[in-house]
Amino acid sequence: MHQTKTKLKLKKNFRVQLFQLNCHGNLFRLYAVIIFFMVITTTHSQAQDDRSHHISPQLIQNPSAHLNYTPESRQFTGIPSLAITEKGRMFAVWYAGITPGEDLNNYVVVAKSDNMGQTWEELLVIDPDGTGPVRSYDPEVWIDPDGKLWIFWAQAAKTSQTTWALITDGTSAGVWALTVKDPDKDNIKWPEPKRLTDGVMMCKPTVLSDGEWALPVSIWRMTEGSAQIVISGDRGKTWQVRGAADVPADVRRYDEHMIVERKDGSLWMLVRTRYGIGESISNDRGRTWSPLIPSDIQHPSARFFIRRLNSGNLLLVKHGPITMQTERSHLMAFISKDDGHSWSQGLLLDERAGVSYPDGQQTKDGNIYIIYDYNRRSDQNILMTSFTEDDVVPCSDIKMVEVFQRRRVVSKGGSK
Repeated sequence: MHQTKTKLKLKKNFRVQLFQLNCHGNLFRLYAVIIFFMVITTTHSQAQDDRSHHISPQLIQNPSAHLNYTPESRQFTGIPSLAITEKGRMFAVWYAGITPGEDLNNYVVVAKSDNMGQTWEELLVIDPDGTGPVRSYDPEVWIDPDGKLWIFWAQAAKTSQTTWALITDGTSAGVWALTVKDPDKDNIKWPEPKRLTDGVMMCKPTVLSDGEWALPVSIWRMTEGSAQIVISGDRGKTWQVRGAADVPADVRRYDEHMIVERKDGSLWMLVRTRYGIGESISNDRGRTWSPLIPSDIQHPSARFFIRRLNSGNLLLVKHGPITMQTERSHLMAFISKDDGHSWSQGLLLDERAGVSYPDGQQTKDGNIYIIYDYNRRSDQNILMTSFTEDDVVPCSDIKMVEVFQRRRVVSKGGSK
């Protein structure tokens, strides 16, 4: 219906333009208007009809046997996530491509380790259509309370959205997932992927105290109320948008928000903005959110990681000290014992410039495993290290050295 109305408006204005130009006898301008309206009508129709990003992607097993999916063929490797089963199998995901850009060549890589990260095997590539026009990107991996493995990613095709004489580029994205019931099996059978909702989700889900699962889904920069909370009350069978925090347009980036349920029952959302980290509070289980304000946590415009630990304390992994805004360097871990109102002195995980996008999980034995990337287009490293809460509070130089020594390479892209 929307497409039909738009076409009628275009035709009506087209006829008006023809009449006005005929009255003035300007044949050249007449031809120009005819070509212009033909182009934007065709473009609008293609944008409305293109549903390629809704098509289930290819699941390519044993990717190292395919030339375009080997680590050596990659010119981009980054944005990782990590999950660990109760039996200790590690899963890592990230996205890569045969070109250095975050572009239509992007695909998602799934890898596993059965020796706590000493060695890794790439099991699967998720790729909609090779070299485009659809890309898969921003993956996240999670073990749900039932022990199932969830692999999330975004899938999108670039479209042209036409409003008369103004043509702008946008992205029509959706959150996809595949779920594995028994991820510790030797031969995993990968199920058919499912599209869950519109938007992009690249941070860990949160299990709320009432048993609901909350996904932090972003509509990026194209709408108000971009930082959404998407809820499942039936353990992942169905998902619905419950509410969203409004990120002001002048500071809106990619959101990359994370949600923590505080001990008083409120939901605390931290959001990536142009100035660093913004925060918003919901007191009605995510239906409404307070106006976004700058957080006291100083940070560059980049993803951070926050999670409730086994002890009940909060873990935050970010760049630099709490009160200092650095570049994407000095990845540090902090502990809060009062629901994020104050933070410990930080434990330095990696001091180098070019480290970013931490994610991770704590296991039942208390070990915390953090994954991150390093120089996505040159070194193309996906790295992992580990520590405990006691390593962070109180931290020491010895503990920092031990963390450095535990650093492992999950993946290295490129031929160098």
